[in-house]
Amino acid sequence: MKNITIIGAGISGLYIANLLSQNSNYQVTIYEKNGSVDLEKGYGIQLSVNSIKLLNQINFQKIRIEDKFHPNKLDFYSLKNNKKICDLDISMFNSTDTKYTTLQRSTLINFLKDGLHKNIIHYNKKVIKINEEVKNKEVSFEDGSSVKCDYLIISDGTFSKTKSLIANKEIKPKYFNSIALRATIDQDALKSINLENISLFLGSNLHSVLYPVNSKGQFNFISILRKKLRTEELSDYSLFENKDFTASIISKISKQVAPETINNLRSIKCFPIFVSSKMHEPKNKNTFIIGDAFFALPPTFAQGASQSIEVAHELYKNLENENTQFNSERVKRVKMIDMKSKLNYFAFHLSNPLTIWIRNLIMQKLVKNEKFINSYLGKIYKD
Repeated sequence: MKNITIIGAGISGLYIANLLSQNSNYQVTIYEKNGSVDLEKGYGIQLSVNSIKLLNQINFQKIRIEDKFHPNKLDFYSLKNNKKICDLDISMFNSTDTKYTTLQRSTLINFLKDGLHKNIIHYNKKVIKINEEVKNKEVSFEDGSSVKCDYLIISDGTFSKTKSLIANKEIKPKYFNSIALRATIDQDALKSINLENISLFLGSNLHSVLYPVNSKGQFNFISILRKKLRTEELSDYSLFENKDFTASIISKISKQVAPETINNLRSIKCFPIFVSSKMHEPKNKNTFIIGDAFFALPPTFAQGASQSIEVAHELYKNLENENTQFNSERVKRVKMIDMKSKLNYFAFHLSNPLTIWIRNLIMQKLVKNEKFINSYLGKIYKD
């Protein structure tokens, strides 16, 4: 039996633990630095069909229909005049059991957590040292305990400390020159949009997204504002919990987003967006990195959670086949999605009236071009 240690109880860590737990050849333990799994309610995630297919392998289709939503289209709007630009049919990639899905992040985390035995997750376990020289690698924790394992899976997020430990150098993500403001809002406060779809509002150096997270009228709101920050501001993470700083971001966003939306936002949180510069490959063949620790993408293709699931699934298949490396196609795929996410970000944040007019005209043509849609979206959704 192989002992597998997973660092981090996020989406990718929990998902691969579910897969590995189905095989009696593996003994799986998750070590989480926090005192509990993050079950913050309200905030949403989007899961495209490429990840739903993989989640269905652990019975995701059994989640109650009222706890998730299946939008059919992505509606594009202009924030300047609040007029609809065009819409994109995202249901064209759906099948009977595999549909584009939006839901609360806590719903997915709870589902993944409930699929595991209660004693699999160990909390308050902050990694301080990793010894990979011994036959069975040893992981030491801040509380003085340690564990030996055959395989080590690092899944502790964008700011992974464990990744830096195995690299013997500090690996930092890159600030994406953007601030995200996320919140929840009820559908009764939303006007002039199709509540059955995802709504994407394009502004000047700003875009906002609204989508349902269940069938109970609850919506997720996120706004991405282009904003440079000084090094000292980025090093002081408490800044993003400062009410005055959050109020200043809300003030900037409210210059473009409708007042009736801003005034009805609840559970508002503000945070900087960080992305990866490159993928780090562990030197030890039995150490693996997945999730946002593997590569943190810009949020403008809504592929963060889906790619965390994809990479975790590929590692699981590799372990089953005794393959110890991600193939070159995985690296190429992540780079492709990263490139498309950055292209989306550029297109969503245009400020010159002429380039905006040209962009809107191009978008109206492209969303109806089946060949383009199959190339731009299909190469991701059909994985």
